[in-house]
Amino acid sequence: PSLFDSPAERYVKARKSVQRFTPIQLGKCCSDTESDLPRYVVHSYNFFLFPSTLGVRDVEFTLSASSIRFLSHYGFDYNKFLKDGIPYMNEVQEKILRQRLLAGTWKVCSNADRDVLKKAIDEVTSWIAAAKEEDTMILQDLNGHHMLEVQLVLRQALENVWTEPLGDKKVMVKKVSPENRQLLENSSYDHCQKKLILLSARGFTNLFHVLVKAKKPLVGHNMLMDLMHLHDKFYRPLPESYEEFKRNIHNLFPVIIDTKTVTKSVQKKCLFPRVSSLLEVYAALCSSNLNPKGPPCPVIALASGCSRYAEKKSPHEAGYDAFLCGSVLLMSAHLLLCRSTDDAVEADPSFSQYLTVLAEHVNKVNFIRGSVSSINFSGEDAPCRHPPALVVHVRGWPGLSERQIYQEFKAHCRFDVRRLSKNQFILLSNKYKHVKLVLRDYRHHPHLQVSVYRHWRHSPSVNCLLQ
Repeated sequence: PSLFDSPAERYVKARKSVQRFTPIQLGKCCSDTESDLPRYVVHSYNFFLFPSTLGVRDVEFTLSASSIRFLSHYGFDYNKFLKDGIPYMNEVQEKILRQRLLAGTWKVCSNADRDVLKKAIDEVTSWIAAAKEEDTMILQDLNGHHMLEVQLVLRQALENVWTEPLGDKKVMVKKVSPENRQLLENSSYDHCQKKLILLSARGFTNLFHVLVKAKKPLVGHNMLMDLMHLHDKFYRPLPESYEEFKRNIHNLFPVIIDTKTVTKSVQKKCLFPRVSSLLEVYAALCSSNLNPKGPPCPVIALASGCSRYAEKKSPHEAGYDAFLCGSVLLMSAHLLLCRSTDDAVEADPSFSQYLTVLAEHVNKVNFIRGSVSSINFSGEDAPCRHPPALVVHVRGWPGLSERQIYQEFKAHCRFDVRRLSKNQFILLSNKYKHVKLVLRDYRHHPHLQVSVYRHWRHSPSVNCLLQ
């Protein structure tokens, strides 16, 4: 990320990353308010995800060594991800699978799956030669999607067999006549109907569609990359156009709230410590007495099935982070509501009151270290509010690169550097004090002349026009 990045430029960078990587866990947290008690009852869920391999092109994704080490440090269960991950697919992948099912060209992609299926076919073909009509056999130890794939492959290869899942990793195979087979295929009891196959292959995408249909506020923390993954993995491949991406997300989720954007506002309006990570923000909101005169923050209670999070912190586990995110939203909204009026705030503010005070932050997603502070998913992005850029004119020091300029100023403070011309560089910082410090310290430097950048004076295109 660079301070020079416009939202559209950052989107192009991030799009390449999202296309290479896959989400391995997704957390969802929803809450109900209890009518008889002033509290929110929270239900938090973890979903281990793994790309669908059912009849679609084999999905390839990149592994980051540092990410694996990071998650391993926090106890991430990679066996669950690899063995029990819920499949998912976007609309394009679903369309391909549907076409193959209708055309009868469905096939298995994974070599490991082929070995399992070959073993099952060998068992059935050895048995069926001597079997009589209506005889049955049981295939055992079939995991996950193998239950479905074995049935599809056997039915496609042998016209005189019928299959039914028995549960507990077993499939029943029956020898039938071709006429009886046709009747069974047209019955409503067939577990391999195309609509059921699609339902199974879509996996988590089914829940994604439920969330879209519900139109509830979608809350996240620093959620730009999350939104891009949701679009790419469960909706459609990310478009090349940044504006089209914004429109699509707004149509899917009309109300988005980024707690990073909200807590920035809290830090400005309240005596709130400048912490960044979600866990740090949650701890600060829980421990600080930021509103001694107003009513206490709403009580947030974990539902009985989610009590593990009440007993032990589980940072970077998706369901726990979702719980932190919802909690931070409620506590931040409560503080902002109490600070927004001189009148006394009622003891139990409603969630609609919280949404009212959060209105200015709705659909504003935090933009990390870039040319704007946030991305507006329901309109034009706000103009840049960074400190003024600096221009460095080099004299008597030939051949300097952007990297060397960066190292030169790194000792004083952090700037992003971009070459302007052969002997000029632009510096950008997100702190006014750094700009003032450099202007002061480099006032008499023998080789580097530093001044505030003026477009009419320093832009190469303007100079060319004037000449």
